Amino acid sequence: MPRPPPLGKRFDRPYPGRLFMADTAHLSGASSPWRAEIAATLRLSWPLALANLLQMLTYAIDVIFIARLGEQQLAASALVVSVFGLIVWALSGLTGAVSAVISAALGARAPALRPVRRATRMALWLAVLSGAAGMALMLGFEQFALLTGQDPVLAALGQSYALVLLCSTIPFLINNVLRSFVSALDRPIFATAITALGIGVNAVGNYAFIFGNWGAPELGLPGAAVATLMTSLFTMGAYVIAIRIDPKLHRYHIFGRWWVPDWQAFGRIVRIGTPIALMICAEAGVFGAAAFLMGNIGAAQLAAHTIALQIAALAFQVPFGVGQATTIRVGYFYGARDSAGMARAGWAGIAIALVFMSCTASAMVLIPRPLLAIYIDPWDIANAGLVAFATRYLLVAAAFQLVDGVQAVAAGALRGLQDTRVPMWIAVFSYWVPGFGLSLALGFATHLAGVGVWIGLATGLAFAAALLTWRWARREALGLTRFTPQEAAISPAPL
Repeated sequence: MPRPPPLGKRFDRPYPGRLFMADTAHLSGASSPWRAEIAATLRLSWPLALANLLQMLTYAIDVIFIARLGEQQLAASALVVSVFGLIVWALSGLTGAVSAVISAALGARAPALRPVRRATRMALWLAVLSGAAGMALMLGFEQFALLTGQDPVLAALGQSYALVLLCSTIPFLINNVLRSFVSALDRPIFATAITALGIGVNAVGNYAFIFGNWGAPELGLPGAAVATLMTSLFTMGAYVIAIRIDPKLHRYHIFGRWWVPDWQAFGRIVRIGTPIALMICAEAGVFGAAAFLMGNIGAAQLAAHTIALQIAALAFQVPFGVGQATTIRVGYFYGARDSAGMARAGWAGIAIALVFMSCTASAMVLIPRPLLAIYIDPWDIANAGLVAFATRYLLVAAAFQLVDGVQAVAAGALRGLQDTRVPMWIAVFSYWVPGFGLSLALGFATHLAGVGVWIGLATGLAFAAALLTWRWARREALGLTRFTPQEAAISPAPL
């Protein structure tokens, strides 16, 4: 059974690389394999978490520029982004399953050139095919908006934006696959750097095409979509260049003979990724439904809900990155059939998330106004009502920070075991039965109102965290750690 090299061997040996050096601390006599695992997870996590935060900044820049066009344009763009975001993030969950497959292949027989190449290539195929389906859905945005009772003017404005924005669907999903590939091979810093450069491209594109600066046509709202497309294409090109110039990445030749299929690898990615996509839809759906509940309670409550949720979303990007890293770490040990390594990787990720979210929870309780100042002026008397509501919601958010981080990382650990179907059902049940059910009951049948809605959301996250952690703790008894070569997308056919 192949094993990674002892600690201290060079990373250019035929093994996965420095990412996994710490994995074998226990084999080389190190006194604390747990400390080594935590260090390795942190090294992989921070570039991914930072890339997630930078991605949020990219969206914030879009809002800043679009807001200058007027209230209608901003409202129309928000409608489009709510639909587009759900589509692309769900499909990102589908295609992002390749990280678990790649990691398992590396663990099974590093460097696993053929299995990794085949899995990545099939994930790129899936990005194109699923992206085309997503584009088709976006073509009907105006009809969907009208069916849901939106203002016809906003629906028409949104359609002009959506028709350009949909063109970025396939590049976005390709970028997600390439990000998974470079991260699994110990190059997550590429994702951070490329995302950071993309922010500049996005800002330049918005300035040029929305307002007609620097000789560009003045497109108004569709100009923001042009900027998004420019950013997606730039990001894709940057990933291709990085992969080709980095010797460790280039050796996999993932762009060679791209027309050759491997249906076994394709099917495995679809099998693992489909439940992830559905889980994302379940979570996004319940938070979208909560916004509608808050809108029925009051406009001020809805505005406060939006701001408090944005702050919680910022904090979530770190455990989300830790969860991505944990998927890779657990997946590697899963492929290597190392039960002790799987345990360390999963629990280390959960511990890191707990520590970080404890800090964010404390901040929400102790310094809510400075946090609110990211989005509004909390000391302006005109915002007094909004600040009062948002502060209450942040207190509830502080309570669910810990469980939110745990459920994100526990789900990531289970993905490393290629276990996604049951976690999907856990998420659907948790978010929609105790979560949304309690939000509805407390929000409208008690005096708690908006706070009751947030208590319901927190309850749903707590159920998900408890059930996912239980499943992770019971992984051996449930047979989740049993590995077969086929699960690493290994097939005997030459390529």
